[in-house]
Amino acid sequence: MTQTRGRTGATKTQAPARPAEIVREYGPFAGATNIHGVTHDGHHVWAATGSKLVAFDPDSGELARTLDRTGDAGTAFDGTFLYQIAESRIDKIDPATGEVVASIPAPGHGGDSGLAWAEGSLWVGQYRDRKIHQIDPATGSIVRTIESNRFVTGVTWVDGELWHGTWEGDESDLRRINPQSGAVLERLEMPRGIGVSGLESDGANLFYCGGGSSGKVRAVRRPKGQQGGKR
Repeated sequence: MTQTRGRTGATKTQAPARPAEIVREYGPFAGATNIHGVTHDGHHVWAATGSKLVAFDPDSGELARTLDRTGDAGTAFDGTFLYQIAESRIDKIDPATGEVVASIPAPGHGGDSGLAWAEGSLWVGQYRDRKIHQIDPATGSIVRTIESNRFVTGVTWVDGELWHGTWEGDESDLRRINPQSGAVLERLEMPRGIGVSGLESDGANLFYCGGGSSGKVRAVRRPKGQQGGKR
């Protein structure tokens, strides 16, 4: 594994939780029994279902695209390409054709979870290691590591805020953390028994949350009035 050039300390604080407001559910989709990674391309929500990547219209809920690409963890979009974790690698995919144009090693060598794109980097969750790595999208080299105090599932950036999902047993939440210290700043608690496998913001008022073996994607309202600022 590539050595990190910067490393934050473990999370020390636990912010009070409030209930997550689930505003809509999508799926299950035909032939898809699991939802792993989730991303948003500005028009459609993409979800990795294991053997395929599917895209659906968040207004109508109707499927719009299906790509025959393996995905067992996080999904991201950089404005042009999709990125998909597939076991121990991350594939860079042309969404127009479904072609894999490049691949890099995943930092967790198969223990990876969430995936996000922000500021020219990929951000990769490490589920049981309770970490988020910032990596170089061209090489897979780790730039720095943020530690959490819970299992990390989905990861997303929105308006300078870093959020990640957690899922342990019947408990799951969305949490906003300080990207420097890893301190938990805010928590949205999902109803008991509803897990979060993937996470992505629509860039505005919603989070899209993969629901694991439920085969569903859930839209959760993003809290208002939070300003993450620059890192």
